[in-house]
Amino acid sequence: MRSRFSAYAKGDTAYLLTTWHSTTRPPRLDLDRKTRWTELEILETSGGSAIHTDGTVRFRAHYVERGRAGVMEENSAFSRENGRWVYVAAL
Repeated sequence: MRSRFSAYAKGDTAYLLTTWHSTTRPPRLDLDRKTRWTELEILETSGGSAIHTDGTVRFRAHYVERGRAGVMEENSAFSRENGRWVYVAAL
């Protein structure tokens, strides 16, 4: 989750797409360059350890867009695909 947030902050769409589950990955990703991601708070997690194949992360992401601060909160599902944790979808 933290690496994906960093990728959003840097505008690294290639990394975001490679860490997206193959069944839910969009064909392309266009990020709004006017949005600057500033902080990530992990609020809650479930699963996600070495013995799990699925997990969730509830987080709050702070951003600035056109000079105004904002917050996005989401509960995300992650799953192992080819041995790597990948983002599946918002719950």
